[in-house]
Amino acid sequence: MGTTLLDRTTPAAPPPPVTYSRAARFLLLFSVFLCAACGLVYELALTALGSYLIGNSVMQTSVVISVMVFAMGIGSLAAKPLQRRAVGAFALVETLLALAGGLSVLVLYVAFAWLRIYMPAMVVVSFLVGLLIGAEIPLLMTLLQRIRRQEAGSAVADMFAVDYIGALVGGLCFPLLLLPAFGQLKGALVVGAVNAVAGVIVVLWIFRRQTRRAVRNALLTGVAAVLAVLGSVYVLADDIEVTARQQLYRDPIVHAETTPYQDIVVTRSTAFTGEQDTRLFLNGDLQFSSVDEYRYHEALVHPALSKKRSSVLILGGGDALALREVLRYDDVEKVTLVDLDPAMTRLARSFGPLSELNGDALADPRVTAVNADAFNWLRDAGQRFDTVLIDFPDPDTAALAKLYSVEFYHLLKHVLKPESQVVVQGGSPFFAPKSYWSIAKTIGTAGYRTTEYQVDVPSFGNWGYVLATPGAGAPPPLRLAKDAPPLRFLDDAVLEAATVFPVDRRPQDVRASTLMDPMVLEYTRHEWQNY
Repeated sequence: MGTTLLDRTTPAAPPPPVTYSRAARFLLLFSVFLCAACGLVYELALTALGSYLIGNSVMQTSVVISVMVFAMGIGSLAAKPLQRRAVGAFALVETLLALAGGLSVLVLYVAFAWLRIYMPAMVVVSFLVGLLIGAEIPLLMTLLQRIRRQEAGSAVADMFAVDYIGALVGGLCFPLLLLPAFGQLKGALVVGAVNAVAGVIVVLWIFRRQTRRAVRNALLTGVAAVLAVLGSVYVLADDIEVTARQQLYRDPIVHAETTPYQDIVVTRSTAFTGEQDTRLFLNGDLQFSSVDEYRYHEALVHPALSKKRSSVLILGGGDALALREVLRYDDVEKVTLVDLDPAMTRLARSFGPLSELNGDALADPRVTAVNADAFNWLRDAGQRFDTVLIDFPDPDTAALAKLYSVEFYHLLKHVLKPESQVVVQGGSPFFAPKSYWSIAKTIGTAGYRTTEYQVDVPSFGNWGYVLATPGAGAPPPLRLAKDAPPLRFLDDAVLEAATVFPVDRRPQDVRASTLMDPMVLEYTRHEWQNY
């Protein structure tokens, strides 16, 4: 049958437009939600890792956030030419983001442990992850408009509302679920897998009729490869982490865990004296060596217990070594130990080398252990104590600096009796003299009489303390109680010498530290950066 000229020149009717159900729009918005949650987890994981490994949490957070936000802007611009192929481009971006974000913690940990290039690596990883996160927004907006045309303002409002809700959920899941259940390394891998599935498979399902089979197969193959890589690393994660962590410590690691608060590592070896040397590290900083910890803890505890001591409060000291010394006095009736991290007190109870070292002190019926932030705990404390021992780590983070502030020592008075004695570990007068004397000045500014003293602890070097009593008057005398138990290191002659500081380490021209002006943090970072 012949055709006419009209038949040959009339164009074919265009295919009917693809229509999408409300379920498709819901799935796409759900993908936005999951991608936002994953993106924020990557950001938090990078800042938390930097805080654990390097310290200086303010600087780590500032660098990660600023680099990522800058990169997100670059990524948004770079995605503009990709909007014509938004489905494939978005799937590819999510595949790469799942791989980069999922492996980010591992890459940075390896860079820190083996390559010693953590900061440059962190900037590169933050930029790459931020670049890919930034590319999501214009592509998702394009896909959202394909499902249902809206005014630009309405579309932006819908997408950003879901995006911000996802960020909220991701921000809460990181400390409450991912860190406790998986830890940093495995947690990032799990989030990477979720990112890959949510960002790729959901979108390819919604727009499957607009995507060629070859493209779909290629993208799904890519997703499968990424999931295989993430899964393989997950299986090997514990071995990788142990091997990388061991690079950071001289002695064999016998226990390691990362909690929501800190990185805890215990090493054990044979010292040159032939005895076992057990060492505790928090966030890479040495807390004690079993070879000489008795020097540190005798100097911390016994001068403060030279007066009435029926009730004792210990702030920090979750290893229970200071507690061991307190319990040597039979007239101590009750001891309250407040430590932030339940993992630390649990370790002190159940980890053989540590519980043996502390004499199983936490099992003593006179002891009540509380896991809480000391600052907040003091606000609600309804009892008063004869003696307070403060054994916090050095103030090298903002969270710790608040525990060395004028406001903290004012708050401490709520639990003191008129003649109570307080002792504070103050760091090293030799390595960090400004930090030490700032702590002493801060305590004095809060209305205490103070006596500063120092001893030598071989594993630490020269170490200082501040003995204090609230109110005006003469400084508290530095002495031992007449009924003090036999001590291995400390006696009255040692204490008399301990109050004498060499000329180059006598009181410095320093400022007191407050919550709003944490000078001790600046002094600590500056003085310890070369050690």
